[in-house]
Amino acid sequence: MSATTRPRRPGEVDGRDYYFLPEEEFDRRAQDGEFLEYVTFLHQRSGTLFSEIERIAKKGKACLLELEPTGALRVRDLVPGSVTIFVTAPIEELERRLRERATESAGEIEERLELAREHQKLAGEFDYVVVNDEVDRAVDELDRIVTKELGKTPGTLRAT
Repeated sequence: MSATTRPRRPGEVDGRDYYFLPEEEFDRRAQDGEFLEYVTFLHQRSGTLFSEIERIAKKGKACLLELEPTGALRVRDLVPGSVTIFVTAPIEELERRLRERATESAGEIEERLELAREHQKLAGEFDYVVVNDEVDRAVDELDRIVTKELGKTPGTLRAT
């Protein structure tokens, strides 16, 4: 679970969806070295707390992180053996999804689309690239990649 400074969206719960932190607390934790990685994304920050990685590791589980590309590349450089998967969507599809979700202003949507274009330039730095143009197919592809990397039987991720 990531920590973020962004406001909660309707239905989100602190400690279930994210750790929603005030700017000052995020700054303090970053300065104290509590984050594996963190990034500024559209004027808000989010990051992965070491405590979350430790919590998952204590359960004997592999940690799967959903990160912005720059955060993922930092983790790749800091954590030996990490595997990176770049998930992208065609810009037109991304725009459709953002407008349908209706949680950002028109200006914020344009800012997100421009950032997506910039992020797509980093795709070649990742171990795998998955194009999320059709959700079921993309999920199947992610399942195959993750189960291969974890040494599990394909299709078992959906059951856990």
